[in-house]
Amino acid sequence: MADGIKIITTNRKARHEYHISDTLEAGIVLLGTEVKSLREGRANLQDAFCTVKNEEMMLMQCHISPFKHGGHFNHDATRPRKLLLHKKEIRKYDTATKQKGYTIIPLKLYFKSGRVKVEIGLAKGKKLYDKRADIADRDSKRKLDRVMKEGIN
Repeated sequence: MADGIKIITTNRKARHEYHISDTLEAGIVLLGTEVKSLREGRANLQDAFCTVKNEEMMLMQCHISPFKHGGHFNHDATRPRKLLLHKKEIRKYDTATKQKGYTIIPLKLYFKSGRVKVEIGLAKGKKLYDKRADIADRDSKRKLDRVMKEGIN
């Protein structure tokens, strides 16, 4: 919890499924019951993605569970949520998604100084052989670390 950052949830599959070329921190427009639900850690970024509509970036399919004590004030769990970014940043990401075959995905959802932030990334899908190579690299690194540790003791 450095610098007042408390991670709510991360998209663990994102770095396995995509090459992340650029990341950016964005604010998010939320309702009161959504913030209360996030404080309980009830969010999921599994199938979430971002789109640009009318020069506004929207977070789609991000599941924030309804607040237990919300009653009729509760929110829709997967409603589109507006991300707060500068126009220049939105245009940059929008042109990248239109020209180069990239997509925008949320990587992390966290509290920073009492405000909810989303880390988004410009991502390009990995091929199956890229995923296999990453797994092989990770396994070999793990084995090397194990051998080094045994050699020291």
